[in-house]
Amino acid sequence: MILLLLVSCEQEAQDLALTEFPKTKPDLNELPLNMGADSVPSLRTQIDYSFQTDLEGVLKANPKWNRLIAQKKMAVGLVDLSDPYHPIYARVNGNVMMYAASLPKIAILLAAEDALDKGELKDSPELREKMHLMISRSSNEAATELMDMLGFEKIQNVLEDPKYALYDEDYGGGLWVGKRYAKTGERHGDPLMGISHGATVTQVCRYYYLLAYGKLISFERSKEMLDLMTDPAIHHKFVANLEKIAPKARLYRKSGSWRNFHADSVLVWGPDRRYILVALVEDEDGERILQNLVLDADKLVKSRS
Repeated sequence: MILLLLVSCEQEAQDLALTEFPKTKPDLNELPLNMGADSVPSLRTQIDYSFQTDLEGVLKANPKWNRLIAQKKMAVGLVDLSDPYHPIYARVNGNVMMYAASLPKIAILLAAEDALDKGELKDSPELREKMHLMISRSSNEAATELMDMLGFEKIQNVLEDPKYALYDEDYGGGLWVGKRYAKTGERHGDPLMGISHGATVTQVCRYYYLLAYGKLISFERSKEMLDLMTDPAIHHKFVANLEKIAPKARLYRKSGSWRNFHADSVLVWGPDRRYILVALVEDEDGERILQNLVLDADKLVKSRS
């Protein structure tokens, strides 16, 4: 049975890999990318085994990172978008769900845009400002106000919607927001792990991947979300070093920290580098680990282009 499952998964990957984007010429300076296709290949079918080996080599060369990975206290996902027609993906502990602090606020953003699209929320400058503060400055107050407008059930339904499947029990869970970003209120842990604010690197990579190709809700809604995620106002972790090594790149980013839990995620889009990097770390030195990790990940992607 295991052999049959492996063959089936390999065949699915081969079949989907044959699906190519129409030979349009998207403007690579602008996001989302307009590839002229109704859908994009599943990110899970874009795993490149050479890229995977390279990523594992980089991570395991650091003894502490290697130990954290073995303990399932560090997870990393990297998507190389250098060739938008052939995205490739590598991950370590990709389906390991961890506490992610403020990073899952991107799920609230998606639910809010979905509610706007369906007429369940009324658009206003005040609403847009809350969304901006929640993402750019990671405002807990703004996130909580938006959650109260939407309700837990709405956010959960969007995350579990088969169109996105950003929380999927068959793949270790994923993005989850089950508690207000406040001291008061009910707690709704995710079904698998009981985590209140959780993520897996694969699901966060999928979020950015779908955004980059304009496939979250619609092309227009994806653009609105990207606009809200650009120019982060908090300059730590990944951003601290990306602003030095990639000053011409646009950064679409959301991070999070609580006690020993550190999370960061970024879509880097510039003239000489295009990639998605997501990492979750449980360690008191997590801030510095993430700062160093982005340097190694950037070097890896550039070495392959």
